[in-house]
Amino acid sequence: MTTVRVELAERSYDIVIAPGARARVGELCRELGLGSRCLVVTDTTVGPLYARAVIEGLQAAGFTAERVELEPGEQTKSLETAGRLYDEMLARNLDRKSFVVALGGGVVGDVAGYAAATYMRGIPYVQVPTTVVAQVDSSIGGKTGVNLPQGKNLVGAFHQPRLVVIDPEMLYTLEERDLRAGFAEMVKHGVIRHAVHFAWLEIHVAAFMGLDLAALEHGIAESCRIKAAVVAADEREAGLRAILNFGHTVGHALEALTAYDAFRHGEAIAIGMACAAALSIAVNDAPADDARRLIALLERAGLPTAFSGIETAAILEQIQRDKKVEEQRRRMVLVDHLGKVSIVPDVDPDALAAAIESRRADRSGQGAGQ
Repeated sequence: MTTVRVELAERSYDIVIAPGARARVGELCRELGLGSRCLVVTDTTVGPLYARAVIEGLQAAGFTAERVELEPGEQTKSLETAGRLYDEMLARNLDRKSFVVALGGGVVGDVAGYAAATYMRGIPYVQVPTTVVAQVDSSIGGKTGVNLPQGKNLVGAFHQPRLVVIDPEMLYTLEERDLRAGFAEMVKHGVIRHAVHFAWLEIHVAAFMGLDLAALEHGIAESCRIKAAVVAADEREAGLRAILNFGHTVGHALEALTAYDAFRHGEAIAIGMACAAALSIAVNDAPADDARRLIALLERAGLPTAFSGIETAAILEQIQRDKKVEEQRRRMVLVDHLGKVSIVPDVDPDALAAAIESRRADRSGQGAGQ
């Protein structure tokens, strides 16, 4: 078992990584002294696979555990779903000492976490992420939220989990496309903070994609350490934590413009990172070879690095609605070199447009994103 600590004073918590850890959620929760009642929030894909093991473990540890299943997909991450979860919590008599267990990918974690953050002004929750994206990124750091039709994650709250339990074996049932999408977030961690991790991913991409358990455990643990260190240094994104948004400015715009239906999150972020790499060369004097290595690694993982069918003007307009835009300035994370990035407070719109155009498959000859 590997344990990574997220150091946040009285809000500190552990990330526990171990094969078979899904059966230990109950005993780990009991060690935290949580209330006796909990609601396990999952979806109709994950629930039939793993909810029984988690609930039986919770019950064996003395908890009253009940389950609610949501529809999978980004469309579920809404205020309407949050309202449904409030109703479910009330119907099951959850009080301020009760807790929520988010069993699923990033959508389940975000919406269940947001419901926990706002129900009775905040109750505890535990993350049991079942996708790579959730295991290495979205389950860590306390960002919870839902989407609005106008954009992604526009409503939310910082609410740290009490515990994150990661079972790499649950990735065995993950669709290959989702495995690849999660790998994109691991690549991001290497680019922004740890060139050694990036180099490890270059060497072990085939092993990871082949679900080699040792590769899964090592890669996930290293990404968790990177994310935990950034969160510990800047819990509420006042400065450093913004580097975790590398690739997300364009990526979020692509997701919103396709109604969250054309791309997995990691796929959109992969294209966003490719655009950011091109922009980094142009305005941040980043080494061209670093951009080449980034794009090559994404493509070796089977991820898109270009797109088609969406106008650049529409992407730029959508970016202006992004929550990372401050006083109409396009703040973006750009590469200095692999392992180090910087936050550019006001990116020139013409340079950004040119970088986006450079990754357009229907005009540049690049491989299409979809």
